[in-house]
Amino acid sequence: MIKQTKPHILIVDDDQQIRTMLARFLGEHGMRVTQASDGEHMFRTMEAGRFDVIVLDVMMPGEDGFTLCRKLRNTSAMPLILLTARNSETDRIVGLELGADDYVTKPFNPRELLARIRALLRRANGQPLATQRLASAVYQFAGWTLDTSRRSLLSPQGALTELTTGEFDLLVAFVEHPQRVLNRDQLLDLARGRVSLAFDRSIDVQVSRLRRKIEGDPNAPTLIKTVRNGGYFFTAAVTAAGAPVTP
Repeated sequence: MIKQTKPHILIVDDDQQIRTMLARFLGEHGMRVTQASDGEHMFRTMEAGRFDVIVLDVMMPGEDGFTLCRKLRNTSAMPLILLTARNSETDRIVGLELGADDYVTKPFNPRELLARIRALLRRANGQPLATQRLASAVYQFAGWTLDTSRRSLLSPQGALTELTTGEFDLLVAFVEHPQRVLNRDQLLDLARGRVSLAFDRSIDVQVSRLRRKIEGDPNAPTLIKTVRNGGYFFTAAVTAAGAPVTP
């Protein structure tokens, strides 16, 4: 049996015309596409197959994309792109706060969506975007262990901590540049690249989410400090393969 190597994309949108157009376009660019018309169909489809990226429409009848994103993040860290006609910064921040990895507004160029899907696939597969990384580094900081090859994070108590793709990339950026002030532009380049033309507040949202997972008290963080008018500072000493990671 030949192993299927094409990325498997799940398109969730109540507009059949958009689903059909995206399925055809992505299929022409080497991807396998499955379609779902609503949330119930999405979860039923996910039980029957494995997917690499979900493209989820926000404005759907019944449960909207924000609600479905919240439910999905309770059980999965699968890369997720929100697709919506809403174009306000508030809606984008809400989507990222709920755990989406990227956000595309309608009307959109299918090539832009393709580029963002490919960027997420590269990040999910551990391939570098804007910085050279050790192929299989294991970083340790403040009792935590981050394994970049397994894309896993273990707490000081040895518990596995689920990270979304965006949270994982942000944490890698921090542990590779510890005890150094990183501004938002630098974090965008290190953690996401420039494919998505992300806005500054997206980094703030991801930092907030990451703090809730690794800080003892997210409201009084000790690992990721905010530097006024500067950016963020990762305070922990970091080691990889027993050697300190220099700032």
